[in-house]
Amino acid sequence: MKKILSFSCILFSLASSGVAQTGSVTEPVRYIGGQTVDPSVHEGRLRYAIGTENRQTMRANRTHPEYADGYGWTYNHASNLCYWNNTFYQQYLSNPADEHVAPGQTLIVKSKDGRHWEKPEVVFPPYKAPEGVKIPAGYHGYMMHQRMGFYVAPDGRLLVLAFYGHTDDPFGKGGIGRVVREAYKDGSYGPIYFIRYESEANWNESNTSYPFYKKSTDAGFIAACDALLKDKLMTFQWYDEDHGVDGFYNGNKSGQALSFYHRKDGKVVALWKKSLVALSDDEGKTFSEPVKVPTFLMSGGKQWGQKTDDGRYAISYNPIEQTQYRFPLVVVTGEDGVLFDNMLLIQGEVPVRRFTGRWKDFGPCYMRGIEEGNGNPPGNDMWMTYTVNKEDVWVSRTPVPIQYAVKGIVSDNFDALTIEGAVPNWNIYAPKWAPIEVVKAPSRTGKALQLSDTDLYDYARAIRVFQEGTKAQTSLDIFADVTNTGRLEIDLTDQFGNRPVRVRFDENGQIVATDGSTEKVVSTYQKGQWYKVEILTEANTHGHYTLLINGKKVLEKGQLAEAVKSIERLSLRTGAYRNFPTRQTPNETNDPPLKGADEPCSPTAFFVDNVVIKSN
Repeated sequence: MKKILSFSCILFSLASSGVAQTGSVTEPVRYIGGQTVDPSVHEGRLRYAIGTENRQTMRANRTHPEYADGYGWTYNHASNLCYWNNTFYQQYLSNPADEHVAPGQTLIVKSKDGRHWEKPEVVFPPYKAPEGVKIPAGYHGYMMHQRMGFYVAPDGRLLVLAFYGHTDDPFGKGGIGRVVREAYKDGSYGPIYFIRYESEANWNESNTSYPFYKKSTDAGFIAACDALLKDKLMTFQWYDEDHGVDGFYNGNKSGQALSFYHRKDGKVVALWKKSLVALSDDEGKTFSEPVKVPTFLMSGGKQWGQKTDDGRYAISYNPIEQTQYRFPLVVVTGEDGVLFDNMLLIQGEVPVRRFTGRWKDFGPCYMRGIEEGNGNPPGNDMWMTYTVNKEDVWVSRTPVPIQYAVKGIVSDNFDALTIEGAVPNWNIYAPKWAPIEVVKAPSRTGKALQLSDTDLYDYARAIRVFQEGTKAQTSLDIFADVTNTGRLEIDLTDQFGNRPVRVRFDENGQIVATDGSTEKVVSTYQKGQWYKVEILTEANTHGHYTLLINGKKVLEKGQLAEAVKSIERLSLRTGAYRNFPTRQTPNETNDPPLKGADEPCSPTAFFVDNVVIKSN
């Protein structure tokens, strides 16, 4: 008599034999793209997700806290994002200098448009124990830790959440509990309550600083908290700090830093650090055993997955196995939430770390998007929050559908755009002290793109992807403001970020171009005047380019700085090319802050207009 194997037995057999069935519990997701990261360069030699806008929302400042958070704390990390009441809410935790070292607090930054952000405000202050309650033996103070920041309740209320624990280890026995308060539409917040105490310790209302949420006199607030506690998907994010020895998680096992999405067949995909993935058929009540997905290369950084507004799917992460180096920040996309392709750049910039501290890993990391149910901003964009070097807080906006290629002629004069609004098809990297904005054009009618910079250790960068080709005609108008003291570097690059064409307007009023391995002063320029720059490029292994300024040839058939097969990007940058730190730069050092890091430097200010690129 033949035995009929159950589906689960078949899956077990496949898993134990080393065969993973894609889409099943043995391999819930798979990256099928051929792109991988070159660890020797910040951009990883990847193409860009076209039109991604990265803006810094909080720049840490130790000696001038009024420019930053009001406190001068320089460890800032673990940000979360939601969209509620026509407003972006960005939450992050903060310590004076080091990770997991007291004191700790949680702040919120708000914005109406995702580009202009208010000053941070404390939403959960450093913990103060009730009189007579001492720090348990083996611990050294109080800190905050959270994997989840927001919950929009069924009645539309916004709850803000965080977790209090003890340094240096807030997990398990070191935890105290999760706190909650309501955000009101007038911008204020309700009282702080505990919504759940740590199940592995003996904390309760008698020995903690805030009352239990059931003591609230607001029945609607209590109902919102009750709804959250019943939401198994949302609360599974809490597993990191509290493993639920009281049975809160129904015996489910979890990795670290959960994100989740519903794929097309209705199953819930759970994503964690270190490439761990699981599936749920019952909205998070039960999950399959987390498995490591080998096609998603990652380490201690988070990963983020979501369904995008075009009905497709995206997963963002740092594709590297070294946890102390978390760059670049990439996205892969797919049709069904199972198969993912086309690894593209969201953020490929790694500025120098201005303030050393414990576990301050290099690069843009710990990305979080807007969780299902926590709002959907206007437009077809994927929004994420992340931190850089665990000291500055950022937000990214990527247009959907996520693309990497352009066809046809580029012709951008910016006149139809909104002042200080979005810049379609341009990739924007804009620190707080190096903003990029659409503004009124100086000395002419219409509008222009302004790149400004007063940051000694960072720069503004704008990239325009164009049709890949071996022959390209590039023209753009450049204007140096009368206040300008800096430079504008103009590169034409290939899909890997190689820079065969390099031209710059330097700090001394000179236009400098690279001819092979030699830099040549080809012209001068005056502040307060427009200059038409034309670059005619033959991009091949023995290629060359011709440079014209205001119609005059200043360099003819200059040798390319690097051999390439084609070009596809125009890059504008208010600072020199950088590739430091590297993956060999020591992560754990105890150096003084970089000199002048907290002071604005003399201004760089350039305007760009009438960008036209023809390529074939």
